[in-house]
Amino acid sequence: MNRFLLLIQAIAALAVGCRHSISQQSALLHVKVVAAKVDTLPERMTFIGTLDSNFDAVIQPRVNGYLLSANFKSGQPVKRGSVLFTIDPAQFSTAMLAAQATLESAKAQLAEARNNYERAVPLARINAISRSQLDQYTATYKATRAAVQSAEQTLRAAQLDVGYTELRAPIDGIVAHSAAHVGDYVGPNTQFEVLTTVSSVDTLTVDLAIPMNRYLRLAPAEMSLYDNAGLLSQIYLLQADGAQYPYEGSYAYTRKDISASTGTLVFVVKFPNPDNLLKPGQFARVRAAVGKAKPRVLVPQLCVSQMQGVNSVWVMAADSTVHYRRVVLGNTFEDMWCVEEGLMPEERVVVSGQMKLRDGMKIIPQSR
Repeated sequence: MNRFLLLIQAIAALAVGCRHSISQQSALLHVKVVAAKVDTLPERMTFIGTLDSNFDAVIQPRVNGYLLSANFKSGQPVKRGSVLFTIDPAQFSTAMLAAQATLESAKAQLAEARNNYERAVPLARINAISRSQLDQYTATYKATRAAVQSAEQTLRAAQLDVGYTELRAPIDGIVAHSAAHVGDYVGPNTQFEVLTTVSSVDTLTVDLAIPMNRYLRLAPAEMSLYDNAGLLSQIYLLQADGAQYPYEGSYAYTRKDISASTGTLVFVVKFPNPDNLLKPGQFARVRAAVGKAKPRVLVPQLCVSQMQGVNSVWVMAADSTVHYRRVVLGNTFEDMWCVEEGLMPEERVVVSGQMKLRDGMKIIPQSR
């Protein structure tokens, strides 16, 4: 009888132990984990700026006069060589005609002086005329020849003035609004010294400002501060709707001054605009790879918790316990975060269920 009771008690104790073991096993949290991987990637930076025309041509009249016509619509494309403004050419045409008449008179005097000189030379050889008379004919010939040259230059200047009455577009581009109207007196030393500008839009530029301390960390020691063509690559523009602009940008030049207020170095990059999808003044978000590629630790973005400026991950130890760890983040690459500090390659981090975890908790890992 005692043996039977002892057997019953043993079976009951075993059942209680099994239930406790099963309950404990069911209390463990099943979470997905993934190993941090290493990839060789460049530093990626995002810049905010505005698009600007690559070149602005200022339309300034070279002669004074009354504006006869403005042959364009503000904000519309114009072609190189097209007439934008016409200044009344009447006074310049009159001056040109007078210069032509002066030139013809000078040429007639030159012809007479040349004939007299050519007749005087053989007479002087036989002493038919004095040496002083020959010198007089020679001087007159040279003076009239110089007078013709002067008259030719005067006529050429008058012709240029007539040509300046038509102001043409020097480049293909978009013409700006003009404050001058037909009938206004325009030209140098008037209130309309500048009539408008034509902005080139076949290529647009964006200023990218990078802090000087970050530049010194990313740029090779042998790189010139004034030529950073090898520092930027994979330059892409994100438009206002978030879509990526189809044409890749390229480095243009580095601005000569470092901002005294912000301590930043400014790179100018350019984007081709063959389809006129971009416009000067447009908001621009630019992403670019800066510096040389180097090995970086990557984890899925789902692994990272961000709260009040603190970035953290849950790392699983060899005994399947999880531990809270702060990390320093770098760039994002597609759906991955670059971890600059706080995580080693191949360490396993929790992908989901972080809100249920406690430091030192044992988990049942599941590969992602």
